[in-house]
This record gives sequence, C-alpha cells and structure tokens, in this order.
Amino acid sequence: MKTIAQLKVNLITVLFFSFFGSLFAQQDYFIPRNIQKAFENKTRSVDGKPGENYWQNSSDYKIKVLIDLKSNLLKGSEKIIYYNNSPDTLKNIVIRTYQDLTKKGNPRDFTLNAELINDGVIIEKLSVGGEQADFESQNYGRYGTNIFYRLSKPILPKSRVDVEVDWNFELPENQLPRMGKYDSTTFFMAYWYPQISVYDDIDGWDRFDYKGQVEMYNDFANFDVEISVPNNFGVWSTGILLNPDEVLLPEFVEKYKLANSSDQVIKIITKEDYSKGKVFASNSELNVWKFRAEYVPDFAFAFSDHYLWDGVSLIVDNESGRRSFICAAYNENSKDFYDVALIARNTIEYFSNEMPGVPYPYPTMTVFNGAGGMEFPMIVNDGSTSSLMSTVGLTSHEIAHTYFPFYMGINERKYAWMDEGWAVMLPFDFQERAVKDNDPRGRNVEDYQNFAGKEMELPLMIPSVNLIGNSYRTAAYSRPGLAYDFLRDALGNDLFKKCLLEFIRRWNGKHPIPYDFFNTFDDVSGMDLNWFFIPWFFENGYPDLSIKEVNADGKVVKVLVEKKGSIPVPVSLKFQFEDGKETSIYETARIWSSGEDKLWFETENNGDLKKVILGSKQIPDSNRKDNEFILK
Repeated sequence: MKTIAQLKVNLITVLFFSFFGSLFAQQDYFIPRNIQKAFENKTRSVDGKPGENYWQNSSDYKIKVLIDLKSNLLKGSEKIIYYNNSPDTLKNIVIRTYQDLTKKGNPRDFTLNAELINDGVIIEKLSVGGEQADFESQNYGRYGTNIFYRLSKPILPKSRVDVEVDWNFELPENQLPRMGKYDSTTFFMAYWYPQISVYDDIDGWDRFDYKGQVEMYNDFANFDVEISVPNNFGVWSTGILLNPDEVLLPEFVEKYKLANSSDQVIKIITKEDYSKGKVFASNSELNVWKFRAEYVPDFAFAFSDHYLWDGVSLIVDNESGRRSFICAAYNENSKDFYDVALIARNTIEYFSNEMPGVPYPYPTMTVFNGAGGMEFPMIVNDGSTSSLMSTVGLTSHEIAHTYFPFYMGINERKYAWMDEGWAVMLPFDFQERAVKDNDPRGRNVEDYQNFAGKEMELPLMIPSVNLIGNSYRTAAYSRPGLAYDFLRDALGNDLFKKCLLEFIRRWNGKHPIPYDFFNTFDDVSGMDLNWFFIPWFFENGYPDLSIKEVNADGKVVKVLVEKKGSIPVPVSLKFQFEDGKETSIYETARIWSSGEDKLWFETENNGDLKKVILGSKQIPDSNRKDNEFILK
C-alpha cells in the first residue's frame, strides 16, 4: 500500500543519489584528524575497501603455562615473534599485562572485592631482540595494565623481533570480569598472558588501560600453547587439542574422536564416568595439554576436575564439507547446560547458512559453564540461566562474536558497537524461532527507548573508553542492535546481506573502523545512507513519532505522522473500525530518507473508523502518549 509521500518522490533525486551519493557521503559527517590521515596515507579508501597501502602487524606466540594449585599461581613463559609490517620504525614497544587490573592502586571501572586485590602480574624476565630489560631503568615503565619499553635497537619497517617474557600471578579467589574461580577446582583463564599491544594505521600504539569494562583490540596471531595441570583435571581452550591420546584415557579418546564427526551429541564425560574412577591420563603428577590456534586475536582456556563434557560436530561449509567440533563443558548442577551443545550447534548452523551466511571460520567452539557471558576465539564463558529463552539468548549472543570482533578485527576499546551491536542483531531471527513467544527485538526496544535522548545517552561514535554505566550499555548494545536491524529492514534483506557480506569479505582478518563500514554499505548499495547513519551513529537524539492529524472523511482515511525525534524508525499504523475490522500500514525507516519530518499516510475507509494506533513493541518510541487517535 503506497503512502502519499512515496507517490511524490522525485525520480531524478533518487537516480542522482543512487549513482553519486556514495561518492560524497563521507563528506557529510565528521571525520577525526587521525582518521583523515589514514585516508591520506591510502591505508583506507573512501569506497570502504582496504587502501592500497593497508598494513597490520602480527605475532607468533609459543607459551608454556603451569597451573600451580599448591601455591595458587599461574606461572608462564612465552616466546613471541613480533612482525612489524608497518612502514614505521618502532622505537618503543607496548606490552599489555591485563591481570594488573587486580594490582593494588591501579584504576578500575568498578570496585573489586578485597580478596581479589593483589600484586598483579609479576614480570620475572623480559627481553626484546635478545636484550634483557632493566626493570630499574628509565627505559622501562609500567602504568596501569601496560608496560612501556624504550628500545635500544628500534624495530625497523618490514622486520621482526623476538620477545621473551616469564611471569606469574595469583589465581583469583573469586570471579573477576570475564574470568575467575567458579568453585574450588574450576577456573576460566582470560587476559592471562603478556600480550603485545596493537600498533595500527590510526593511532600507532594502542595505549588504553584495561580497567574492566571495555574489551579487546588485538592483532591476529598464531598460538602454540602448552598448559600443565594436575593429572585429574581437564582443559578446554581456544584452538585444536593436539594430544588427546596423552591426556585422556582410551575410552574417552574414542568418544572425543566420535564426537568430532557426529551429528548427534556425544556424552564424552559424564557424572558416572567420574564416579567410576579416572578419566584423564596420569603418567605423572601433571598432564600437559597442547593446543594450536592459527590467525586468531586472543587465546583463553579453562580447567576443572569434575566438569561434564558433551560434544557434537557440524558441516559448517557445504561446499568444502568442512566440519567444526562443538562442545559444552559444565557443572552437573547446571541443568540448562545439558542442552547447550545442541543449542550451540543450531546457532552455528544458523550463522553459517542464514545470517550473516558466512561459514563458521574456526575448527572448534566450546561453551564453558563459568559466569556471566564473555566471548573468546573458539571458547565462550557463560553462566547458567533459569530459562530456555535466556540460555538460547546467551549462547547465540556470545557465539555471534565469532564474526565480530574475531573474524573481523574490531577495536572494541573505541567502537564496542561494532561488535556488541552485531552480536545483538545477528541472532534475532534464530532466537525467535528457537523459543516460542520469544521477542528479543521487543526487549531490546525496551532497553533502549527509556534511556534514549536523556542527558547521559551519548552518540555511538564517542569512543567506548569514554563511556560508563548505562551510557556504555546503550551505545554498545541496544541502540546499535536496533540500528543494524532497521537498516536491514530499510534496505531489504537481500541488499542488506549483499552489503554485509561484502563488508565481511573486504575486512575479515583485518581491522575495520566505522568509516569502512559506512563507506562499504554506501558503495555496495549504491545509495547515500547518511540520512540513516548520521542520526543513528553520530548524533544525540531519540526516536519519537506521533499522530499529528487524522482525516476520516469519505472513502479514504488520511493520517499525518510527525517525526518529532531525530532518530528515523519505521512507521506502523493500525486502523480499527466499528465493525471489528482492522487494516494496517507499515513502512520502513527509509520513508524518512527525503528529510521530511511530517508525512501523510492513507488507507481505505472500510467503515466507521474507531481508532488509529501508531507504533509497535518492536519500534522504539520515547513518548507513546501521542501514538493513539480515538475518533469521537
């Protein structure tokens, strides 16, 4: 059903913006000076593609780590090859020590329990290029969760340097952000190894402190990791387990290998298995679990001496027949987790074939039963939930992060909405289908609309490190989740997917920034989408539609809808008549692309009109008091 506004669209204007809009789109919104420089240096392109001079650095990590439960320490030793692929000579190196979050006196975004405060990361040895760091020298400094080391031998462009670190820190006595101790013998280890920070084409070294709220921005790296634990513990991790025959008894090796090729969930380790006796191999006091992960931005692992283990597999790429191993490791008391391996499999099947429609890129995925919800490459840390709706929502959200920020190397420290917003939006359809009467879109609307437009609600383009509390939650999750969904609605599913898939194709394994996203969608769609991008991502504002006027004379009902808020959202109108009949009109947010703030909509008058209702539970509106018109 056409609106009057649509009938008045100027065809010449439409054609002009189709052909030339994307060429000039980037000039209509603010571009910071450091990002302008990237375009000038041709590391980024105005059409959204990586520039002809694009580069990024990378590392190879070989790590040996010992879990010493007697002394309550994690002890590690790592050898890193750092590749400087940039055109710059690096006179300094920045190394992250995330677990200095717990160091007494360091800044944090929230208060930690007293028993979690300690001495942070103890660096026993650091060498760069064969030179031992003098910890008393002015060349060596530690501030917050970063080590800043001035090099006597700079790292030349297109060269590599060897870095070696020995370190230890106390295992947490309780839960920390994204990691911690969940019972007396169950731990999840995240942000646990000294990591070379990102040096990129936008800011040079990433010097942001880790204070607990914002998450990751890492280079892509290869990891070979050996994890030594007492011989009655299992380990679940990023990467492929290289030595199952050495750490599992034959019965469980057989079940593990079966699960790697099975379309049905296999109970690899059960409660009964633990009660019968040994599960893990025990040739010595320690078992060494060996894992390898290639071209991933981080590495996490977990261990327990009593967790159950379910496994299943899935052909994630129908063309190649490639399979991925999907599993859940969980406490026997977490009743929801008995279904998580299957939920995870269904989630990955959906992501691989529907939205975004990119085959799951990794060989494994483990859902570990810890606390909260936090993503890492090939492993997520999820708490137990009390409903199927919550379990499906949490599992699918965290696995969605496989694509953003892992397959796409997002800088979450500055642009959390570039990964959290996608992790909100991508599984919407799956979540609705998986659980009857589930309305994730409606819940996201509620989260957003009540905070939208208030003093502490800030534009998405403000770097995430500058946001706190509800300002961060709204900017990272609910507002961008809706923005992506309404953009999909406005473009239509086919064109939206075409744009999204091209964005992923161009930037997977790289470090896209918001302008790469905006410019790619303009380029691929052939449209100037600034009417949408500027209010949703750059500006203060809120969504608010109202019924301004209703004319029900004759055979046509005409309704004037006013866009009182600056955020463009869809228009949904329902017409109720005295005889009980109803008609409706729905227009996507694209109806506002002409810049008008008042539009007429019309429908046939099927009888005596009783009421007109504007909006729905799935469309945010900060003031719904003017969304009904009752005829007298």
